[in-house]
Amino acid sequence: MQTERQELWRSTHLLTEDKKELARTVLDEIRRGRDVTKTLRSHPLRGGGYLNKSMLVAIYNEMVTAGEMQEDMRLLERIRMKPMRTLSGVTTVTVLTKPYPCPGKCIFCPTDVRMPKSYLPDEPGAMRGLEHDFDPYTQVRSRIEQLQSVGHPTDKVELLILGGTWSSYRRDYQEWFVRRCFDAMNRLHHEGHEDHKGNQKESSVDSVATSEALAHAHTFNETANHRNVGLVIETRPDEITPGELRWLRRLGVTKVQMGAQSLDDRILELNKRGHDVECTRRATALLRAAGFKIVLHWMPNLLGATPESDRADFARLWNDFCPDEIKIYPNQLLANAELYEYWQRGEFKPYTTQELIDLIADVKPTIPRYCRVNRVIRDIPSTHVVEGNRKTSLRQDVQGEMQRRGTHCECVRCREVRGKPIHLHLLRLDDLVYPAGAAEEHFISYVTPDDKLAGFIRLSLPGKDSPQTGISDLDGAALIREVHVYGQSLPVGAEKAGAAQHAGLGTRLLEKAEAIAKANGFERMAVISAVGTRGYYLERGFERGELYLTKDRL
Repeated sequence: MQTERQELWRSTHLLTEDKKELARTVLDEIRRGRDVTKTLRSHPLRGGGYLNKSMLVAIYNEMVTAGEMQEDMRLLERIRMKPMRTLSGVTTVTVLTKPYPCPGKCIFCPTDVRMPKSYLPDEPGAMRGLEHDFDPYTQVRSRIEQLQSVGHPTDKVELLILGGTWSSYRRDYQEWFVRRCFDAMNRLHHEGHEDHKGNQKESSVDSVATSEALAHAHTFNETANHRNVGLVIETRPDEITPGELRWLRRLGVTKVQMGAQSLDDRILELNKRGHDVECTRRATALLRAAGFKIVLHWMPNLLGATPESDRADFARLWNDFCPDEIKIYPNQLLANAELYEYWQRGEFKPYTTQELIDLIADVKPTIPRYCRVNRVIRDIPSTHVVEGNRKTSLRQDVQGEMQRRGTHCECVRCREVRGKPIHLHLLRLDDLVYPAGAAEEHFISYVTPDDKLAGFIRLSLPGKDSPQTGISDLDGAALIREVHVYGQSLPVGAEKAGAAQHAGLGTRLLEKAEAIAKANGFERMAVISAVGTRGYYLERGFERGELYLTKDRL
């Protein structure tokens, strides 16, 4: 079946000479200002159907490489598919780990023996993992090739590893998995072609050779065509220890997604979560003290919760925990979860769609300006939902409700400048200071006159009661946990008029952070650099430490 699907895909996307000739005509008309969709529709293919944007991008690249056309970024922007994917400044590539037992016994979690715990085989992201038999190399390679085929730059890649509780997998598997992801990024050229080693299949875990091989893959990636600018894993609060953080840094992890789910011990116990709120508090503090970016998952409508209790629970997120990003995952009733039995007995009732919209529209305007809302619904196909909300367009519905009320959200995602041109002389420098447990956080940002974010830096100043990580790189250091400058993700070294990414904003933000750290008595600074951004910091005075890049004598 998979071979048949692949063959159908190849025949549909095969670039014949007829298609190439037609694409040249279409590109010429689009370049002269004609609407993209109307142009495609006015030039049907022989035998029916039309060219698609991925074909246009492929022919454009072919013509530029052959010298038949000069590079035209305006044209490429017009024919690129889904430009929003890279407007946050980086290109995200999601990969899934193999099915493996999870230590959790949560009653809301779906179970499918074909998939990692909590994932369903027909979720969009999960489908790609299943199609590639969870092979990390082919997942990364195919996704990069797919993004390139529709015109997205893939020079700066954030690698998002999903699949249940990462920390519960054997460490030799973790090391092998990450290394194979890096192998895929390292072996692909800009055009999406592999070098002569690219087709090597490595399906087994070599526990002897992986450590040295991973270090080599990291070093190679520092100057590769597809550089890793962020590595994200997901785990549970009860898996976070100083030893685990050292391990994650050795793998190259920079961001940790963690399932808080609720900040009410009664709700956690009813849902058999297996940890308490204090565990989440300790884990969050440890992650912050080690410089990681923190993403918390929050689930309204758990067993025992009400819309009123969920509103109170959401407010607790901003006391002590203060995540950098959140994912709102409303609990969904699925037939292959233990919660289904509670529903059958009449002990659980899902919120209606309107109740969810009202709840999220109530809490979203309360989110602090330093936090980014990544999701407000999980992308579970409606056919799996037994009762309750089946709409996956909940974010848009919530936005509509907030507009009706005259309220708005000021989270990072809602204020990103995206593709809008910026003017440096009009930018305002803000420093939002807030307590987060024992640390003092500075969210330093450049903001446009209409309050859009052009870039920001997260500076963390550990306090005397901050937890000890046991990592010498961090002794007495202020921490740079994130530097992010927005605008369409551009190839490394490229320039674009008005693009925030190439206006030197990152350097200015670093200088401001250093000045604040020094004014607060810190003489050292450490940055949790991704593998592919090490060169950026080394050029700005940082030096290599054991697990971080550091700068002394501020």
